[in-house]
Amino acid sequence: MRIGDLSPWPGSRKKRKRIGRGPGSGHGKTSGKGHKGQKARSGGSPSIWSEGGQMPLQRRVPKRGFYNPFGTTYQVVNVGEIARKVDAGTEIDPAGMKQLGLLHGADAPVKVLATGEIDKAVVIRANAFSQTAKEKIEKAGGKAETIT
Repeated sequence: MRIGDLSPWPGSRKKRKRIGRGPGSGHGKTSGKGHKGQKARSGGSPSIWSEGGQMPLQRRVPKRGFYNPFGTTYQVVNVGEIARKVDAGTEIDPAGMKQLGLLHGADAPVKVLATGEIDKAVVIRANAFSQTAKEKIEKAGGKAETIT
């Protein structure tokens, strides 16, 4: 067998439809588009979201909530996670949290939340603390310092 002997499987190749090539082709005159109407015109096809007078989907679906353009999005770290990763007497800031794998990136501000228990005296520096987290840290003998 040679590469020149190879041929495509029967029926796998089909000739393209050549439209507008006269009446003998079977696809002449209106070129398979029927007579007149929007779909017969060039560029004439309704947009995919057009529903022909019916109330469009994007207007039927109710709107919920809102986006606050001035809001701050914090990266969240729990006191239980910090307690598992650090020793007593340690001082930790967002850069240190990133090194320990508690944060994904150091670009967004960090907020410490109260999930979990902490029993070590640790100095934690973060952009924000929940009230309960601050209480837990101070109860364990540590300090919660807010940075800007």
